[in-house]
Amino acid sequence: MINLTLRFAAIAVVTVLSFAGIFAHQSEAADKRPNILFIIVDDQSPFDLKIYNPDSGLDTPNIDRLAAEGMVLDGAYHMGSFSGAVCTPSRHMVMCGRTVWHLPNWKGAIEAGLCPPNLEQSTMAAVFNKAGYATMRTCKRGNSYEGANKQFTVRHDATKRGGTDETGSVWHGDQVMNYLNDRQSNKDEKPFLIYFGFSHPHDTRDGTPDLLKKYGAVNHKDKVNLPPANAKQPALPVNYLPEHPFHHGHPGLRDEVAVSGVWEKRDERTIRNELGREFACDENIDIQVGRVLKQLEEMGELDNTYIVYTADHGMAIGRHGLQGKQNLYQHTWRVPYIVKGPGIKAGSRSTGNVYLLDSLSTICDLAGVEAPTSSEGTSFKPVLTGKKDAVRDTLFGTYSGGTKPGMRCVRQGDWKLIKYDVMDGKVRETQLFNLAENPHEFLAEHNRKSPLETNLATSPAHAKKLADMEALLLAEMRRLNDPYRLWNQPDDDLESPKPAPPRKRNPKKSK
Repeated sequence: MINLTLRFAAIAVVTVLSFAGIFAHQSEAADKRPNILFIIVDDQSPFDLKIYNPDSGLDTPNIDRLAAEGMVLDGAYHMGSFSGAVCTPSRHMVMCGRTVWHLPNWKGAIEAGLCPPNLEQSTMAAVFNKAGYATMRTCKRGNSYEGANKQFTVRHDATKRGGTDETGSVWHGDQVMNYLNDRQSNKDEKPFLIYFGFSHPHDTRDGTPDLLKKYGAVNHKDKVNLPPANAKQPALPVNYLPEHPFHHGHPGLRDEVAVSGVWEKRDERTIRNELGREFACDENIDIQVGRVLKQLEEMGELDNTYIVYTADHGMAIGRHGLQGKQNLYQHTWRVPYIVKGPGIKAGSRSTGNVYLLDSLSTICDLAGVEAPTSSEGTSFKPVLTGKKDAVRDTLFGTYSGGTKPGMRCVRQGDWKLIKYDVMDGKVRETQLFNLAENPHEFLAEHNRKSPLETNLATSPAHAKKLADMEALLLAEMRRLNDPYRLWNQPDDDLESPKPAPPRKRNPKKSK
C-alpha cells in the first residue's frame, strides 16, 4: 500500500514538473521578441508584380508566398521628392519617419525648426540598437541617409547592378545569408533587425544570361539600332504611350534621356526589351528573398519574424510615355508593400493608405519598441491586425526636383488630382482622375471608350469635385510646410521660386 502511494506521489511530481516545463517553454516563447526583416528594392512599380497586376508576366514565387502568408497593402505610397534622385528623400523618410519637407536633407529644415538636430540618433537602427536588437544592413551605396546607415552594427553596402553573382543581387543575398549563418554558429539569441536592400531593378538593368533569355531581353548598349524583337518579352503596359502629351518639367533629366538601353526612345521594341531586363532583375531579387526565407525557416526563426517587402518608389518604363521615377502617376507614386508575421492573417489584403515614412513607427509597434518622438509616421499595425482598413483618408505627393514649383498630387477616396507648374510657367496642367473608373489614369491620348477613362479636369460635370480637390491639395501643402505654391493658389507670402541655374550632367552617373 505504501509502495502504491509512493508510486502515485512520484507520478504526480513528474506530472507537475512536466506541466511546469511546458508552461515555462510557452512563457519563454511568448516573451521572445520578434525579429524584423525589412526588404527594400530600388525602383519597382507595384504593377510589375502579379499580386498587383494579374496580367504581369513576371515570376516571383517567393514574393507571392509572402503575400499568401501575410497582408498585401493596396494603398502604399512614397510622399515624393525635391530631388531628381527620388530615392534619396524616400530612404530618408524610411529611416527617420519624417515628412518630405521635414527631412534633414531638405535645405534649411533644421535651421527653420522643421527637423530636429542629431536626428540620426533617432533613426531605424539607432532605435533598435537601444532596444537590445542586433542590427544588420546591406544595400546600395549612396543616395540615402548616411547618418542613419552608420547606426547599423553590421553593414555591407555596395552598388551591385551587374549580371553576375558577384556584381548583382546575389551579392546582397550572400551578405544576409552569411550574417544568419554567423548568428547560428555563435548561438546569438538577440532578436535582429535586418535591412535587406537591393541595388536592382534600378538601371542599369543588367540581368543574368539565363533570366534575360527567359524574358526575351538583351543588355542593349547600341544607341543607333533597336534591340531585337522577341515574343518572350513582356507586353507593353496597358497605359503605354509613345510620348507624354506635355513636358514633364525636368529638362535633361537623366532617367528620361540617358538610361543605357533606352535613352530617349519610347518605341515598342525598346520598351519591351527594357521591361524584360527589369523582369530579369526582379526575378533574381525574388530568388535571393527565397534563399533567406528558407534559411530563417531552417533556423526556426521564420514564424517569429516580421517580414516587410517594399520599394523606395515606383517606376514608369513606358507608362504614359515616361521612363523614370520623377512623376506622380500611380505606377510611380505607389509602392508595393507586403507584411508577413505573427498576428497577421494569411492571404489578407487592405487599403492601408500608408506612406513609406510610416514604416519606422510600424515596425517599432510590431516589435514592442518605443518609436522615437521625432517620427511623424503613423503605425499601421491596426491595419495589419485587421482592426482597420486604412490609417488616413488623404494622401499627398510632390515632385520638385526639376523646374519649380513642380508637380503636386492629392488623393482622397476614388479621386486624385495632379497639377503641373513647370518649365517656368510654360507648362501648367491639371489632371483629375476617378481611380475607381480609371485606375490606370488613361488620358485622351489613350483613346478609351468610357467617358470616365480620361482626365476629367475640364469636364463641367466634375467642376465641383475639381474645386474640392484643389482646396484639399492646398490644405495639405500648408499642413506639410510645402515651400512652394502653384500658379492658381494664394502665395501665402512665400518667396517665389527662382529658376535653378543650368548644370552639366554626367549621363553615366547613377541616381
